[in-house]
Amino acid sequence: MENLDIYDENLTWLGTKERGAVHRDGDWHRVFQCWVIFRDAQGRDWIVMQRRGAEKDFFPNLLDVSAAGHYAAGETMRDGVREIEEELGIRVTFDDLIPVGRRVGIARQGALIDHEIADVFLYVCDKPLREYDYQREEVAGLVAFDVDEGLALFARERDTLEAQAVGLGQDAVTLTRADFVPTKDAYVYKILVLAKRCLNGEKHLVV
Repeated sequence: MENLDIYDENLTWLGTKERGAVHRDGDWHRVFQCWVIFRDAQGRDWIVMQRRGAEKDFFPNLLDVSAAGHYAAGETMRDGVREIEEELGIRVTFDDLIPVGRRVGIARQGALIDHEIADVFLYVCDKPLREYDYQREEVAGLVAFDVDEGLALFARERDTLEAQAVGLGQDAVTLTRADFVPTKDAYVYKILVLAKRCLNGEKHLVV
């Protein structure tokens, strides 16, 4: 049984509760999120995203943040880095990450309610996608696509983009906006903008 810290809307700690009950009751809780980005030798910018497993409670089989997870009760941001190794097979230290602030996320799927406050990070890593040792129990596969093409997709300047893929039955897939976890705040678009700015050397980025 996994227990989570729960909070009020001002992030005042209220206590702990079992994870299933947290999502049943819609308690505010904290999560870790890390987006993997890189610039290749040709100067193209890329982002890596995971396809959520078919058994996930929220948004199964859709594309989501590269690596993410709940903090267990008592854990801090520094503990969240374990999610990157667990889900992607990449060993990272907390100091390797680039913090870009916090994001409030709200979702409902059937009777489940997700009220989360995410600590969001970028991580620059040009490891080839085929070399990721991703967690097959949780992650259905990985994709990597050109940041500029992603920006055009979410700006509705194009309807599809081509992505590299592992674990999806082929080495390349065609993506549409319907393949991504839906959000009300254009979250993926914002991350793509931050990825571009980060890879251009900008500092003090905020999601």
